[in-house]
Amino acid sequence: MERYREWERGRVLVVCAVLTAGLLTFHGAVPNSPGRLGSLLETFLPWLALVAVPLFGLALLRRSAVALLALLLPVAAWTHLFGGLLLPGAASGPHGLLVVQHNVSDENTDPAGTARDLAGAGPDLIALQELVPPALSVYRRTLAADYPYHAVRGTVGLWSKHPLTGVRPLDIKPADITEPWSRGLRTVVHTPYGEIAAYVAHLPSVRIGTRGLASARRDESAGLLGRAVAAERLEQVVLMGDLNGTADDRGLAPLTSRMDVARRGVAFSYPAALPVARIDQVMARSARVDHVRALPATGSDHLPVAARVTLR
Repeated sequence: MERYREWERGRVLVVCAVLTAGLLTFHGAVPNSPGRLGSLLETFLPWLALVAVPLFGLALLRRSAVALLALLLPVAAWTHLFGGLLLPGAASGPHGLLVVQHNVSDENTDPAGTARDLAGAGPDLIALQELVPPALSVYRRTLAADYPYHAVRGTVGLWSKHPLTGVRPLDIKPADITEPWSRGLRTVVHTPYGEIAAYVAHLPSVRIGTRGLASARRDESAGLLGRAVAAERLEQVVLMGDLNGTADDRGLAPLTSRMDVARRGVAFSYPAALPVARIDQVMARSARVDHVRALPATGSDHLPVAARVTLR
C-alpha cells in the first residue's frame, strides 16, 4: 500500500520525465508538418534540460523516490546528446586553423570596431555576412593590414592570411526569390598545410509564428548548398556561415550529413542580447572541428563564433 501511495504522489512527474526523455531521444520521429514542428523542437532541444529542474523540485516536495529515479532518464538522454558541449575541446593537431564566423549585421553602426575585434582574435580566416556599402569599404580598409587576401560576392565575404584563388559565387537562391540575391561564395585557400575549399554562406531567415516555423526557403537553400559541397572536388572543405539553424535542426541535414560539426563548446550566437541558439556555424569535410566558442558582442545582433579546425 505504501508503494502504491508513493506511485500516486509521483506518477504525473514520472510521465513528464519519460516524455522529456522521449523527446530528447526520439526527436527525429516528431513530424515536421504541420508548421515544421520537428525543426522547431530541434532548434531549442538543449533547453529541454530546464524541464528537469522544476520536476526535480516537485519530486523532492512530494517525497517521491520513484519520480526522482525517473528523472534520471531525461538527464541521461541530455548528457548523451549535449554533455560533450560542456567539455574542453580536443587539442588541435599540428595542421590547425583558427576560423571566425560572423554575421556583422547590415545595421551595424561600428564596422571598424567590429573588424578590429574580429582580427584581435588572431584567426586565419574571417567569414562575414550582411556586407553592405558603405560598411564594406570599412571592413576592407580595416582588415587589409592583417588579411591581405579577401573575396566578396554579394553580401558575403572571406578575409584570409593565406592566398585565395578560384573565387566564384554559389547559387543557393531559393526559386521563389526574384530580386537580386547573392549570399554564397566558394574559394580555394592555400594554407601552409595544403589547399582547402572554403565556403561562405548566409541561408534565408526563418520565422516563428502562430503556424510554427517558417523555414521552407532556408531548407531549400540548405539543399542547394549541400549539393554544392557534395560536388566539390577538393577533399578538404570548410564551411562558415549564418545558416539560420542549429546543427540539430533537420533542415540542415543536407549539410550535417556530409560535414563534421563541433561537439565541444556551446557558443550560442543569436540573439546577441540573450543568445539561445547557435545558428552561426563552422563545419568541415575531411577535417575536424575541434572546438567552437562565442566571442564578445560587437555592433551586430549576432555574436561572432571562433572555431579550431584541424586539417589532415
